[in-house]
Amino acid sequence: MEKKGEAMTSEEKQEELFAKWISPEGVEFASPEAEKAYKERATRIKDAIQMKKLPDRVPLFVAPSFFPAYYAGITPQEAMYDYDKCCKAFKKFVMDFEPDGNLGAYVPGPGKFFEILDYKLYSWPGHGVAPEQSYQCNEGEYMTADEYDALIDDPSNFFSSTYLPRVFGALEGFKMLPALTGILEMYGVAINFIPFGLPPVQATYKALFDAGAEALKWMGAMGAFNAEITAAGFPLIASGYTKAPFDVIGDTLRGTRGIMVDMYRQPDKLLEAMDRLTPLMIKMGVSTAQMVGHPLIFMPLHKGADGFLSDEQFKKFYWPAFRKVMMGLIAEGIVPMLAAEGHWTTRLEIMSDLPKGKTLWMIDQSEMAKAKKTLGKVSCLFGNVPSDLLVVGTPQQVKDYVKNLIDTCAKGGGYIVSNGAFFDQAKPENVHAMVDAAMEFGAYK
Repeated sequence: MEKKGEAMTSEEKQEELFAKWISPEGVEFASPEAEKAYKERATRIKDAIQMKKLPDRVPLFVAPSFFPAYYAGITPQEAMYDYDKCCKAFKKFVMDFEPDGNLGAYVPGPGKFFEILDYKLYSWPGHGVAPEQSYQCNEGEYMTADEYDALIDDPSNFFSSTYLPRVFGALEGFKMLPALTGILEMYGVAINFIPFGLPPVQATYKALFDAGAEALKWMGAMGAFNAEITAAGFPLIASGYTKAPFDVIGDTLRGTRGIMVDMYRQPDKLLEAMDRLTPLMIKMGVSTAQMVGHPLIFMPLHKGADGFLSDEQFKKFYWPAFRKVMMGLIAEGIVPMLAAEGHWTTRLEIMSDLPKGKTLWMIDQSEMAKAKKTLGKVSCLFGNVPSDLLVVGTPQQVKDYVKNLIDTCAKGGGYIVSNGAFFDQAKPENVHAMVDAAMEFGAYK
């Protein structure tokens, strides 16, 4: 499909990425049946996203957090420290529930890696929370109110010399490093390298080497899982992730309190910082998607939800930069996969200002009927089976809920049955009921 001598349109770029995903190079499928099932599942998802024609049935996602670990009888701590057990648990989950798309086995993450670097932003199983529980974010002001200029001036240097040493205790030595942009000619070059001879800096690099080795070990296990589950006929539904600029600052730089205060005390600096981060977030998503040859890039959304911002604040601070990131991804043929966590009902009209068939939205607690009538006119939706229903409901209640979702959202296409939020604990029979209902009620006639 690649054009010679002229630029490809965004539609052509998207089709090229979808083609690479649907017919992946170098994959030795377990059987002709597995290859056929893989292509059917991936094509079904593509048709739902693009809203151009109806697939044979409503596609199905089952998007878990630590549920596969519990389901396989291991703890979240074991899933984070024993990569073989983690992959076996996620394989059992995919093979037993047979979703059209899966998220791989990335969710638990490498516990030893976090330990080596003394990660402070999160507490994880066996390291701040009980081995049987999921991880938790330790929100704080890891960027101070007077550091916007430093972030705007040089985001990369700010992250390496200021932010990372605050969230990784083992990277304290980075604070002592000079800005390498000052190394221009022979005169005085050696002075810039003196910090690399200091014990704290050398200890930081030793930790980096150890963490890098552990990251390679973890990624080796994840890559093997991806290859195995793909060969078995099950597509991965995301190649990487990026974020909305407001969430970059509000989630892990300034924190909720910090960014809320900044909207009143220094709104111009906040807006300027988001403008500076926007192209970086676009590049982050584009580079991953192009490297992997996969069109979907995941974007978790947090502080734009109902209750965090007024409508006026959402329109001024959250939406413009967020939309620019989405449009930047779309221009390169990438499908932003947005997780609208919590309630976004009051935002649905605003978020409908997008080109048709270019985005995929995970709907958590927003009103699905309204979502279908607004955002659902231009975007494929998936969700919103509630986590509490999966935990305490009955299989019949789950089936009834899914049938109502299909009746409400599936007409005309552009809908995928799924849970609405990443879940840990759930009754397996209820997850099976969600799957069964999608198969029973989701056929297009």
